[in-house]
Amino acid sequence: DTLEIPEYGIHVNVNQSTDNIINEIRKNMMVEKSEFGLVGLGVMGTSLALNIAGKGTSLAVYNRQVLGKEEDVALKFQNENSSLKIKGFDDVKAFVSGIQKPRKILLMVNAGKTVDLVIDSLLPYLDKGDILIDGGNSHYKNTKKRFEYLKNKGIEFVGIGVSGGEEGALKGPSIMPSGSKTAYEQVSTILEGISANDPQGNKCCTYIGPEGSGHFVKMIHNGIEYGEMQLLAEIYHLLRFYGGKRPDEIASIFEEWKSSDLNSYLLEISIDILRKKEGSEFLIDKILDQASQKGTGGWSTNAALELGKPLNTIAESVMARYISAMKDTRVQASKLYTTNNVKQFSIDLEKLKNAYSTSRIINHAIGFDTISEASNQYHWNLNLSEIARIWTNGCIIRSSLMEECALLFKDFDKHLLLNPIVAQQINPRISNYSQVVAEALTSGCPLPVMASGLNYLLSFTSAQSSANMIQAQRDYFGAHTYKRTDRPFEESFHTNWNEKLV
Repeated sequence: DTLEIPEYGIHVNVNQSTDNIINEIRKNMMVEKSEFGLVGLGVMGTSLALNIAGKGTSLAVYNRQVLGKEEDVALKFQNENSSLKIKGFDDVKAFVSGIQKPRKILLMVNAGKTVDLVIDSLLPYLDKGDILIDGGNSHYKNTKKRFEYLKNKGIEFVGIGVSGGEEGALKGPSIMPSGSKTAYEQVSTILEGISANDPQGNKCCTYIGPEGSGHFVKMIHNGIEYGEMQLLAEIYHLLRFYGGKRPDEIASIFEEWKSSDLNSYLLEISIDILRKKEGSEFLIDKILDQASQKGTGGWSTNAALELGKPLNTIAESVMARYISAMKDTRVQASKLYTTNNVKQFSIDLEKLKNAYSTSRIINHAIGFDTISEASNQYHWNLNLSEIARIWTNGCIIRSSLMEECALLFKDFDKHLLLNPIVAQQINPRISNYSQVVAEALTSGCPLPVMASGLNYLLSFTSAQSSANMIQAQRDYFGAHTYKRTDRPFEESFHTNWNEKLV
């Protein structure tokens, strides 16, 4: 009873007069096309779609059809949001045809092979000059490959990192675009329109650089996030089990920190988590101690290894999640060793606050140093101050410290720990930092990221390291040579170490 030609947007009831059918077809074909397209109505895709349409942009949405799982998702989304200019499609050709040229389509699908499959499904219906935007957590090297692949077909490609979670995507995320600058300029109004505002009212969206630099920056953002989350988890664990404090008491301590220069989104949500009860019991005490991850922390670690840069706190936060996943093994080990005997001690909260503050600065410094090195090696010419600025709101790692970083990098784009202002902040706290780590470890409380940050600081600020012994060892067993402090560094030397002295 219905004539359907999806590629032309035609859906006509044929049980009527010929004139009515013709008029209805004309009406269908004259329907105004959407300004923007979005593929993938998962959690993030749905929130971004509502954000885009909520700003007045007419939007075409498409979602795959999976019988019994994902059926008519796009059409239902259209009907549920009838007050917005949203059109739902379950046919790829009709979806692409329903978007104004040059088409601008945002992909919000799972990173990896799925992105390539979606791109290939869209390609037959795209025209030269159309723009595809990957808004997922794609690996930056894959973004570069897709940029080159699509460039050869006349299609523009933009890779964007999006941070803020479900709420941020809906209300205003931080957006990190890269790839074709020409293409970005064509979609900048929409992307900047849906992003958060920084404290000065500027948009938390800026062109990052070429190739996959936007996804690289988002990857390191997630690495810093891993470190920040683990630091808070370690402090909670220390106070809960070694300081004997209830979750709500720890929340009050965090509340006091929040009112100082330690304010951050992650600190805010940790306060809410620690106060959440299920009946008369704290919910946090019922959550299994196995941390999950989606891989971006590991990607950050691999990228740092490729760049030849230390990533202490971030890499250690990834390892902490891995070891947390070994729940059964940990339970077995706890029965074999005396390290599991909790030794409560009096924790100096001011010292702990200083240790937390310092370890956060170190974690941020490590992340930004990795971005700087990538910029140098890949010739991206990244602006650290701008990157920090768009992370001051909308994203998961927004904080007072990030606002300070945005200002510090304006006039000083070297390693954050080399900034005299930062040194003045850290120097008076080093003793407290060391004492907290030492007391915790002595009492049997693991502090993987906080201790890693302290080790990084001590190594970073040591004019004389232990590496001379490493070089001697390498030369001994492999004749790898070494440099001498009393000779020009351009020269290399080798010694027959087991030669007997006469």
